[in-house]
Amino acid sequence: MSLNLVLLVALGGALGSVARYLVGVAAGKLFGADFPWGTVTVNVLGSIIMGLFIGLLSLKFNGSQALRVFFAVGILGGFTTLSSFALDSVTLWERGAYLSASGYVIGTLIASIGGLVAGLWIVRSFA
Repeated sequence: MSLNLVLLVALGGALGSVARYLVGVAAGKLFGADFPWGTVTVNVLGSIIMGLFIGLLSLKFNGSQALRVFFAVGILGGFTTLSSFALDSVTLWERGAYLSASGYVIGTLIASIGGLVAGLWIVRSFA
C-alpha cells in the first residue's frame, strides 16, 4: 500500500463527506426533517454515480488505480458507503454467487442494525 493512495483516499473522503453534509442539509430544507431524506438521497445518488463510474471505467476507459481509489473509495466512500455495498452485492450476483449475494445483503443489514442496537444498549446500560 502506497502513501500516495492513502492520501488520495483521505482527500476524496473529505470531499465526499462535505458533499454528503451539503446534500443532507439541502434535502432537509427541501423535504423537511421528519424523515431521513438526506440519507436516502445520498445513498441512491451515490449508488447511481458508482454504477456510472464503474461502468464507464470497465467499458469506455482504463482508469488508473489512483483514479479508482480517489473517486470510488475516497469521494463515494465519504459520500455514502451504501454505493460500495451496492457494488459488492451486484458483483457477487453477476458472478452467479446468488447465495453469497443474498447472504451478504441480508447479513449486512441484520448485523449492522444489530450492531447499532448493541452499541446503544451498552452505552445506556452504563449511563
